[in-house]
Amino acid sequence: MKSYDASIQIDAVPETVWAVLTNAGAYPEWDSGVVRVEGEIAAGAKIKVFSAISPKRAFPVTVSTLQENRQMVWSGGMPLGLFTGVRTFTLSADGAGTAFSMHEEFTGPLLPLIWRTMPDLQPSFDQFAAGLRRRSEERAAG
Repeated sequence: MKSYDASIQIDAVPETVWAVLTNAGAYPEWDSGVVRVEGEIAAGAKIKVFSAISPKRAFPVTVSTLQENRQMVWSGGMPLGLFTGVRTFTLSADGAGTAFSMHEEFTGPLLPLIWRTMPDLQPSFDQFAAGLRRRSEERAAG
């Protein structure tokens, strides 16, 4: 198992952060690491994420969990569990704001081979969290 994590405190209530986080079409406006997201974020929905790291390649994921204002889980990977990625977004009320965390865990028998070819995703995780905070705080102030 290999993983990446990012967490950040956001000066906005979870409902505001959730509205930003679940608006797939607006991701490129606040996260320069995302070129576009195709599809609607909804429970059980399949979406495609195109990242700046590999803009011509779609990363198809399923929204496997959607607990409004609290948690969202995206899962994807190769058939037969050969390589799997599960990204969990968690929001929790923290005073007048929101504690946000994002964790992605990679597993599967092909993990050692694929991990060697993957770029370091930590900068994009940190960038995502910072962009989410910026956009959420703008909405809260606005």
